[in-house]
Amino acid sequence: MSTTTKDGLLRKPEWLKIKLNTNESYTGLKKMMREKNLHTVCEEARCPNIHECWGERRTATFMILGDVCTRACRFCAIKTGLPTELDLAEPERVADSVKLMNLKHAVITAVARDDLKDGGAAVFAETVRAIKRKNPFTTIEVLPSDMGGIYENIQTLMDARPDILNHNIETVERLTPRVRARAKYHRSLELLKRSKELQPDIPTKSSLMIGLGETEEEIIQTMDDLRAHDVDIMTIGQYLQPTRKHLPVIKYYTPLEFGKLRKIAMDKGFKHCEAGPLVRSSYHADEQVNAASRERQAQGELQDNE
Repeated sequence: MSTTTKDGLLRKPEWLKIKLNTNESYTGLKKMMREKNLHTVCEEARCPNIHECWGERRTATFMILGDVCTRACRFCAIKTGLPTELDLAEPERVADSVKLMNLKHAVITAVARDDLKDGGAAVFAETVRAIKRKNPFTTIEVLPSDMGGIYENIQTLMDARPDILNHNIETVERLTPRVRARAKYHRSLELLKRSKELQPDIPTKSSLMIGLGETEEEIIQTMDDLRAHDVDIMTIGQYLQPTRKHLPVIKYYTPLEFGKLRKIAMDKGFKHCEAGPLVRSSYHADEQVNAASRERQAQGELQDNE
């Protein structure tokens, strides 16, 4: 049986089939997103885990600062162009939605806003503060772009004290110029390092897509680079080509290969590693918060059940 399509693309293997869960929680969240004029990376980036996260785990990833990105990364389905002006009411709307959705864990990400001097750091920080005011038991993860690598922008965001700082390295150093528009491999590492220096007790996290033509040695080198910059948590997932205009998949890794990579990562000292074909940056994010945040999360669940 052929492993390629008529167009010469690799066929998706069986282990990439997704179990859909369109229960009341999922459909309710989707309806609310539209009513509140909010965007989620879950939808915009066509995440394969949206049904599990929305329908079962009470987690969601909000995409602030609009839905138009100033970059055109060759792996990403989010539209590119000239962004609209800032919506200064967005942080409060996000916080209200987190409360209405009764979220256990909220991830806040954003399109890259290279048109803004602060890269969107002020709106990011205000969104974190608004969620904390209205949802004291919800844990918060932020997933920013590199914000131009400007130290003051990173400080603005870290001063809001999210529970996790997540910034994705995305691919190995050799492939970065081809895969990531405007981003630089070592600038991403520097952002992760500076975030930890600013708030040493806040875990840092990064994600790697594989299947773009990297070697195992390059994957392991990326792990070493992340650990050398004191990154605590790593996720490793399979790259899936969102449209024919995007980079093709060079290899589909097996679940067994992902298991091997997870063991290597844990042996290198990461505190937590998720690795699998459908793993994405925010996959099972609620399990990765630190002990203090887990306690706060548990108090919220206890109060919710009373």
